[in-house]
Amino acid sequence: MKVAIASDHGGVNIREEIKGLLEEMGIQYEDFGCECGSSVDYPDYALPVSQKVANGEFDRGILICGTGIGMSISANKVKGIRCALVHDVFSAKATREHNDSNMLAMGERVIGPGLAREIAKTWLQTEFEGGRHANRVGKITEYEEKN
Repeated sequence: MKVAIASDHGGVNIREEIKGLLEEMGIQYEDFGCECGSSVDYPDYALPVSQKVANGEFDRGILICGTGIGMSISANKVKGIRCALVHDVFSAKATREHNDSNMLAMGERVIGPGLAREIAKTWLQTEFEGGRHANRVGKITEYEEKN
C-alpha cells in the first residue's frame, strides 16, 4: 500500500503522528505538506493529494486540518474520491468495510494524537466487504460518471 498524506497549518501535529504510525506499520507514504506554522488554504493541499489518489499514483490518502471538514469537502470534489471525515474508531472501520473510502480526513482540534493513530490504523487495516456494499458504491460511481 502507498499512502499520500497532507495537512494544512491546523493539522501539522497529527500529520507527524500519522507519519510515525505509517513508518511503524511499514507502509510507504509521501508527505505533501504543509511545512508552515502560518495560515494556509486547505484546498491547496487536499486537491493535489486527492488527484494523486484518484489517478492511482497512491492507493489511499490521509488529510488533516483543524476540523477535517474543509479537507473532506475539498477531497470529495475530485472524481473518484470517497473521503470520509472520521473522529472515532467505529466509523473508521465502517467507512472502509461499507463505503470503500479511499481517503481519510481528521481534525486535529477535534481529536488527540492517540485517537488519531487508532483511527488511522483501523482505517488502513480494514478491507472493503464488497457484496451489497459494492452495489451501493457502484451507484455513487455511476452517478459520478454521468455528471
